[in-house]
Amino acid sequence: MVPIIQGCDSEAVLSIARLMAPDIVLVGVVNIPSSEPLSAGMTQARQVRRTLREVVERSGRQARLKAQVIVSHKPWNELLAVIADETPDLLVLDWACHIEALSTTVADVLTRPPCDVALVRGPFPAEPGRVLVPVRGGPHAELALRVGLSLTPRELTTLHLTSGDGPHSDAPFHGLRQILGRMPDVRSRSATTADPAHTILEHAAHYDLVVMGATAQRLLSQASLGPVADRVLQNSPTAVIAVKTQRPMPISTPDETVGAQAISILVDKWFAENTFHADEFANLKHLVALKRAQGVTISLALPALNEEETIGRVIRTVKRALMEKFPLLDEIVVIDSDSTDRTRAIAEKSGVPVHVHQQLLPELGARQGKGEALWKSLSVTCGDILAWIDTDIVNIHPRFVYGIIGPLLLNLRVQFVKGFYRRPLKVGEKIQAGGGGRVTELTARPLLNLFYPELSGVIQPLSGEYAGRRSALEQFSFFSGYGVETGLLIDVFEKYGLEGIAQVDLLERIHHNQPLEALSKMSFAILQAVIRKLERRYGRAILEDVNKSMKLIRYKSGGYFLDVEEIAERERPPMIEVPQYRGLRPRRE
Repeated sequence: MVPIIQGCDSEAVLSIARLMAPDIVLVGVVNIPSSEPLSAGMTQARQVRRTLREVVERSGRQARLKAQVIVSHKPWNELLAVIADETPDLLVLDWACHIEALSTTVADVLTRPPCDVALVRGPFPAEPGRVLVPVRGGPHAELALRVGLSLTPRELTTLHLTSGDGPHSDAPFHGLRQILGRMPDVRSRSATTADPAHTILEHAAHYDLVVMGATAQRLLSQASLGPVADRVLQNSPTAVIAVKTQRPMPISTPDETVGAQAISILVDKWFAENTFHADEFANLKHLVALKRAQGVTISLALPALNEEETIGRVIRTVKRALMEKFPLLDEIVVIDSDSTDRTRAIAEKSGVPVHVHQQLLPELGARQGKGEALWKSLSVTCGDILAWIDTDIVNIHPRFVYGIIGPLLLNLRVQFVKGFYRRPLKVGEKIQAGGGGRVTELTARPLLNLFYPELSGVIQPLSGEYAGRRSALEQFSFFSGYGVETGLLIDVFEKYGLEGIAQVDLLERIHHNQPLEALSKMSFAILQAVIRKLERRYGRAILEDVNKSMKLIRYKSGGYFLDVEEIAERERPPMIEVPQYRGLRPRRE
């Protein structure tokens, strides 16, 4: 939210807002001295409305305005009501002019901020190429880092300041340290100083902009930004944005858990940069040009089990669009799980190779499960990029394939791409628009939020449409059953970091519903997969063999009974370690 106030130059705050946010709320304000009647503000209100229209025209759809201009003797109080109605993420104010023009004080604004607040002291650079973010820790530093990143500067440097008064003095920074270590595009510097303001001012001369949080004061004083931020605002040789969050400071002595919410900075940045839409890759001619320029080959493997109703159309649709019309795919292979219907016959008639996964690599034995099929598909495909999509998609479209391939061709750092979509479910002959995603929302995402919070931005970790680079996939173990998607996602994250993962909106996916018992088994397998990954992380066993059987509750002839079923999520080793696979590598290379 940006107030447009009669008599104030709002260009600096508007420039910042345009860089930071896709949605800017403009509020016109006219301050009338208490000695004059409010009716005296009519002409000024008309001028402010004209200014608002001009700003909206320059900003396009990015800016919208509140219809009514505030005309008041105490406009700050009425602006608070607008803030309560709009609930903006950030209120941006000009430090030199807005505070006085709103008939308020810095103390009034910051003692109990109505939302996160940024005070700007210009002149603001046309392009903030180099941004300095001094940090100590805590919520104000987290907000400063978030604002700095939202400006998308050419270079962002954090300056960690410590007093050197023992380990407890630096405790608030520990949460941020973990996050900064996972952000390779952010430079980090540190300094030990008894005068933080002086140190910041010395460094500021080499940057276009300083973004900093309020001085951590807890409950002693929240009436200003604190002595350090105040000094920097007054004396910095470059532009400054000083921020204060609405979140309260902790009352107790800070410990290493302070700053834990900083994980959202990392996740939000990844979500914004690595979430794509399938339409971005609809220019197939361009994708083919990227593929040829990089000299890579691409394989599509289609896992199938009794999919005679849909597999023929899936193959025809993809083959026609992505092999015959545009040569994006070099091969399509069906990996069948010993279907008992006409799945294999239909696939063979469509002109693609068909393999029964239980018959592949017979020296290693046969296992049931989708994960087993995906793992063995590595042995019968040749592409540098390998994509998988499910074969039960009713509304099949080429985007389900080119959407998950696109980010791998666009960004060489991306190793693994997950699809996500709206999931109306077909139950019988009817479509239920609001169903779906039960195992995702009740099992997979809660587990990832709890143990792998960096992956909390992955919208559908269990989706069956995903792709990866062979050089990465062949290094990972594969769970043989339902845990394969979760296991791969965790492995890619731990080896390549968040920047190695992307996700793509594939719009809508219609498929057949599964019974509740099948979803229960799926959840049981996913729980095992996550616990296995945690065992390796912490080097200690948690699950015993007895934990791999699930007691299913049955009902028959008026009574309940228990049926025990083994659902053990076994793993296959990384394919690169399998001698038979290594023997095939010269053919691929």
